[in-house]
Amino acid sequence: MTYSVIYDGNCNLCVTLVQLLERLDRGQQFRFAPMQDRATLARLGITPAECELGMILVRNADPRQRWQGSAAAEEIGRLLPGGEGVIRAYRSLPALKQAGDRLYEQVRDRRYRLFGRCDRTYISPYPLCEPGMCSPWDTAPVPASSPSQAVSMTTVITDASP
Repeated sequence: MTYSVIYDGNCNLCVTLVQLLERLDRGQQFRFAPMQDRATLARLGITPAECELGMILVRNADPRQRWQGSAAAEEIGRLLPGGEGVIRAYRSLPALKQAGDRLYEQVRDRRYRLFGRCDRTYISPYPLCEPGMCSPWDTAPVPASSPSQAVSMTTVITDASP
């Protein structure tokens, strides 16, 4: 199963974390698109405003299943080898999880000031869309999120309707 990671390609911290994930995963589970790639985001039904709420993880087999912000970071960690137990333990401690969610929001809102801004938008060697080949979204774009499908900082949104 593969996932799409939407990240801030202009943020030094975000790019460093994406590069770490690229080294760990080597394109096996994760493909990447910077939030500055408006065409790819449109195919996924993701708005620029949604990107401002933090990174987004999309399950490619069902693009309506999404995680955002700290929930996306947790799900990525869970999917990595050995990550399931660590994330389960982290999620079982409500005070730690709440602190982690707040820390994510603080860093997200101050990322350029804290870590700086890249001179150019980083494009992953494991792109979500190769030029001209962005299946399945080229033929079946996902509609923009409705309020019932809105992504959240700490919850996964799953819409199982056809």
